[in-house]
Amino acid sequence: MIRIRHAAERGGTRLDWLDSRHTFSFGGYVDPGWMGFRGLRVLNDDRVAPGGGFPTHPHRDMEILTYVLSGALEHADSMGNRSVIRAGDLQRMTAGSGVTHSEFNPSATEPVHFLQIWIVPEERGLQPRYEQAAVRGSVDLRVHRDARFSITRLAAGEEIEREIAAGRHAWIHVARGSVRLGEETLSEGDGVGVSGEPTIRLRSESGTELLLFDLA
Repeated sequence: MIRIRHAAERGGTRLDWLDSRHTFSFGGYVDPGWMGFRGLRVLNDDRVAPGGGFPTHPHRDMEILTYVLSGALEHADSMGNRSVIRAGDLQRMTAGSGVTHSEFNPSATEPVHFLQIWIVPEERGLQPRYEQAAVRGSVDLRVHRDARFSITRLAAGEEIEREIAAGRHAWIHVARGSVRLGEETLSEGDGVGVSGEPTIRLRSESGTELLLFDLA
C-alpha cells in the first residue's frame, strides 16, 4: 500500500515569527487519519523569521531530530549544550527522562528553514543525549527504536531502489526538488508511506534531497 501526503494537505501553525506545516497531527492541529506513521510521530516543516524562536520548553521520552535546510538555528539545553545548527547540519536529541531546550534564529535578516522530526523510542526514561553533525553526501542515523533514518541526495535523472524487508514500512519525505514514484510525482514537502511493498524505486526529476525512514 502506498499512501501519499501532499504538502498542500498538511495542517499548519502560523504566528508572526513562525510558519509551520505539520505532516501529522501536532499541537492544535488534529487529524485522526494522520496521527503518525509507525514510530514516526511528528514531521514539521518549520520556517522561523529573523530573531524568532521557541523559548525554553520541556520534552521527555522522544527522539528529536532537527535538520536545517537553510539559515541557522541556535540551540541551548539543560544538558549544557549550546550550538548553532547550520544549513546541512543534523541534530539528534534523546529527550529520555527529561530535558528542556530552546531554539532561536540568531540572524537579524535571514529566516531559517528546518525539519523537526519526533520518533517514539522503545524505552522510557532513557539517559538524555545530544549529538550534531554536518551531512556530507548521504547519511544514516540510528535512534532508540527499531528504525533507521537516512538523508539521500540525488542529481537530476538519478534513480535509487530500496528494498523493504518483509514486515517493515517506509516513509519518504521530499525536502527539496521532485521525484517520480511509479506514476506519481512527489514535490517538495510531499510525503509518502509505503507498506507491503518489497521495493521502492525513485527517480529524481531535479536536484532532490530525500528523507527516508525504515520502520518496523
